[in-house]
Amino acid sequence: MMGTLASFLAKKHIPTTEDRYQAHVEGDIEDINGVLKITRLRVHYSLKVPPGKADEARQAFENYLPSCPGAQSVIGCIHIEHDAKIEEEKG
Repeated sequence: MMGTLASFLAKKHIPTTEDRYQAHVEGDIEDINGVLKITRLRVHYSLKVPPGKADEARQAFENYLPSCPGAQSVIGCIHIEHDAKIEEEKG
């Protein structure tokens, strides 16, 4: 997921270096009929963007998930929640 979002951001000339782009991921594992399954993922992105790029970053975030191979492989089996804290750097 992080890689797909990074590619969407790159198309908008928004850098995703380690000091600017991070994700904190949590998940739930449940016993479903005696089988442990990952049932929910929560992905919290933090992104620092250049001045004037916050709207473009939000647009990338709002549109990347349908194109994400990882997410699309598990949607339907694992509930995915995601959000992004987008901070625009001072110019």
